[in-house]
Amino acid sequence: MKALKLTLLLCLVSFVAFGQGIKSIRDFGVLPTNTPQQNKENLQKAIDWATEYGAALFVEPTDEPYPVATGVRLKKNVSLLGVQGPTGRGTKHPTKKQPVGSVFAITDTNEPFLIVESATHIRGIQFWYPEQTVDDPAKIIKYKPTIAMSEGQNVLGVTMSCLTFYGEYIAMDFNAKAPYKSELTLFEHCYGYPLSGEFIRIDRSYDVPRIIHCHVNPANMREFNSQYSKAVVDAVMHNPTFAYSIQNTDNAQMMDIFTFGTYGGIYLGDQTYGQLTNFNLDCVEIGILKQGAQTKNRNWQIAQGSIIANCSIKKDVKDVHPIIIEGQGHTALTNVECFSGDNAALTTIQRSWDYMLVRGDKKLTVTNFGSRMRNYESDSPITVENPNAVIQFVGCIDKDENLYNKTIGVK
Repeated sequence: MKALKLTLLLCLVSFVAFGQGIKSIRDFGVLPTNTPQQNKENLQKAIDWATEYGAALFVEPTDEPYPVATGVRLKKNVSLLGVQGPTGRGTKHPTKKQPVGSVFAITDTNEPFLIVESATHIRGIQFWYPEQTVDDPAKIIKYKPTIAMSEGQNVLGVTMSCLTFYGEYIAMDFNAKAPYKSELTLFEHCYGYPLSGEFIRIDRSYDVPRIIHCHVNPANMREFNSQYSKAVVDAVMHNPTFAYSIQNTDNAQMMDIFTFGTYGGIYLGDQTYGQLTNFNLDCVEIGILKQGAQTKNRNWQIAQGSIIANCSIKKDVKDVHPIIIEGQGHTALTNVECFSGDNAALTTIQRSWDYMLVRGDKKLTVTNFGSRMRNYESDSPITVENPNAVIQFVGCIDKDENLYNKTIGVK
């Protein structure tokens, strides 16, 4: 009896807390039957209320998505919460080709959809672009980013979790402009397939941004709208962009990262350092591009990953490199496998030129332990175009399944 009373009391407390700290966006007049502009104005009123209290707004699930115009400002302290986890193949209406649940429908190209300020939180929401093509690359609509950091101020402590994007052009843009910066941004469990090839981009983030458990895949609408055609995936891959791009960033953390059908997998800019582990970069021309502007802390530790580099914009195998390293600093790789082959979802050349290209003219260092390397056309898995590079491979396996131990540049 005491346990039952305690349970009822906790339920009552939760109910009261929901009423005070969480309000439905419908309470402010955000409705599936409104125009996008009406819903934008009403959603902004809800956010204006929530910013004073540090409150949450509940995106009630519905069988008809909420049409909302772009340019909504998610002001400080506000949480925007839906009911979905990342829906990797989409939710599905019982009779229509559309998603259901906590869904925003976006059609205009005027601004980023959500412009976020500090201490904001977005979770459990689907973002759908119903007018985006799935089969004709000539009809790709270049929408502004779905989520972007506010300009003209620092943006600190933003959480983006359990988000799904359908038809986006750029998903999340955290490229700050000097003198402003972002800090402590968290991207977790986010799924999509950006038609620009850019899913998450970060610039000027000076305190441990984290990208974890994120998935880029052209089949992410398969449940309700089929997947993107081969022609569209080829068009995406022909954009010389990276699915994950990091620049001017301190100690970035990346874990459980996936991409498919983008030109580049992960760009680690010359003013970055951090750790990358547990990843799969599938059907790319360049898997990882790591740069470095100096030797003190422009170092990356990269482990437990797989890269399938088998595509080329120019259809030239000499352009296809699972890993490129240039500039300065150190790169430590452990158990990073690379292989190639065909895939029906896009046009491939089924092989790479090498396993790693090292280029430039300044001293840099590379170590690699226990990696499997295969399906490359060059005689050597390493192409060295930097006379000052110091490289050591230990316990690796080459394309002929022979043990590969190699030291370069040690005097």
